[in-house]
Amino acid sequence: MAEHLKRGRTQAERAEADARVRAAVEAILEDISARGDEAVRALSEKFDNWSPESFRLGEQEIERALSQVAKRDLDDIRFAQAQVRGFAEHQRAALRDIEVETLPGVVLGHRNIPVNSVGCYAPGGKYPIVASVHMSVVTAKAAGVPRIVAAAPPAQGGPHPAMVAAMHMGGADEILILGGVQAVGAMALGTESVAPVDMLVGPGNAFVAEAKRQLFGRVGIDLLAGPTETLLVADETVDAELCATDLLGQAEHGPDSPAILVTNSRSLAEATMAEVERLLAILPTAANAGAAWRDYGEVILCADHDEMLAEAERLASEHVQVMTDRDEWYLENMTCYGALFLGPRTNVSYGDKVIGTNHTLPTRRAARYTGGLWVGKFIKTHTYQRILTDEASARLGEVCSRLCMLEGFVGHAEQANIRVRRLGGRNIPYGAAAE
Repeated sequence: MAEHLKRGRTQAERAEADARVRAAVEAILEDISARGDEAVRALSEKFDNWSPESFRLGEQEIERALSQVAKRDLDDIRFAQAQVRGFAEHQRAALRDIEVETLPGVVLGHRNIPVNSVGCYAPGGKYPIVASVHMSVVTAKAAGVPRIVAAAPPAQGGPHPAMVAAMHMGGADEILILGGVQAVGAMALGTESVAPVDMLVGPGNAFVAEAKRQLFGRVGIDLLAGPTETLLVADETVDAELCATDLLGQAEHGPDSPAILVTNSRSLAEATMAEVERLLAILPTAANAGAAWRDYGEVILCADHDEMLAEAERLASEHVQVMTDRDEWYLENMTCYGALFLGPRTNVSYGDKVIGTNHTLPTRRAARYTGGLWVGKFIKTHTYQRILTDEASARLGEVCSRLCMLEGFVGHAEQANIRVRRLGGRNIPYGAAAE
């Protein structure tokens, strides 16, 4: 049985924090729904000390932001967006419209149609996460979404130039400098100055994730992306410094970001815990990473690779980094993860920023039933039907009539019967099943 050498907060403690967030978000969304722009402005002033004449940037403001970004940074943004766009376009090409004749004269098909409007939120509380713009805006653009609204909170009293640059270069049609629940609430519910969208995507803090949960149904969402999670599955083929670096690299996202090591090597487990403490003494973001490691970090010692696999599947983590002597075996056998990073040459940071796969991924064990954001999330697959001959309609109608009467749906049966009478020449009494 797996042995916990270190544990994080209990589930009960986490549930208590969730309840507080839930109540706060509900009140904020009710306020936005009732007061529109007035509520959004009050919330922005309260939480971000930000109340410009307009939250939407004009062309001159966008150009001013672009001029403030160094050429090398712009080139790096272009490179990262090219990787994301390229992979998303390959994924989009795999989604094919189909049309088949399933019976003589009966044609069925489906069309893949982009969502009409999407609100893309990019978080920027502790760090302006430029990469989140690529993942949402660029991917939505590759899917063919006609209207893309991008929102990010202000940074140091105004728009963050690199965030604005990424939004504009990625293809956003509207750019809002607006953060938190007030941003996703305005985009989803609509206000006097912000037309509502059909779908919300993008990561955020616990309040943004809860807002998306409460808004789901009124709009679509990508998924409920909570605090960043990372899971390392490692054996003695890697060293403690590499493991500790990769754990803390994701723990710095925030004080509630779980970072977990699963290993079959006691020496690696103990050495990694010691190395984490050494690195925390020199890591500039140790305030966040240290709190995350203290409260949410875990080290799980397993007997063998089979038990390591079972633990990884149970945890169903957002990011799973595998560094073992049998990485391909894990790829073949793992089924529950947001994204998989195989071997010591890659790492979660590559996926977060530049490699091209999407970094908006399922958390809190949602990887058991969903993958992450990808071009297909912006696509609606709609079916259609066409019957080409009288004979085909009458043939289907007879079976449909009997099945409807079996269920007691007489009106449904008559929809079939009228066609059997007219197209098949059958004399079926009203309200009876076809014989």
